Amino acid sequence: MLNAILILLGCQLAGEATARSLGLPLPGPVLGLVLLLAGFALFPALPALMRPLASGLLAHLSLLFVPAGVGVIGHLDRLGGQGAVLLAALVVSTGLAIAAGALAFVAVSRLTEGPGSPGAPDDDPASGPASGAAS
Repeated sequence: MLNAILILLGCQLAGEATARSLGLPLPGPVLGLVLLLAGFALFPALPALMRPLASGLLAHLSLLFVPAGVGVIGHLDRLGGQGAVLLAALVVSTGLAIAAGALAFVAVSRLTEGPGSPGAPDDDPASGPASGAAS
């Protein structure tokens, strides 16, 4: 488990150092995750090593929402004055995110469907599965 923590923190440190030294407009932890993903591709044993740490972090992921909740409670006066605007922004942005995700899914599924794959549209819907088997 200690090795997994060191790998995770090392990837984050490498990402931070890369982002700052090159002046990239990308957060260091994002670059660190890209490095970790590359490590998963290059070293097949790495996912098994990281699995216990990932399971432990995911089991306690809800604790990361506590600081956000405390921050909201600390600014209830602002929330009361601008609550309707914030609610509208949340609803609209959530709807847009869902729509964008659905459109991206449809676009990728169209790109990845090849001829003959299940669910791929046929050129001639009247032709059955045996129509192209003439020899």
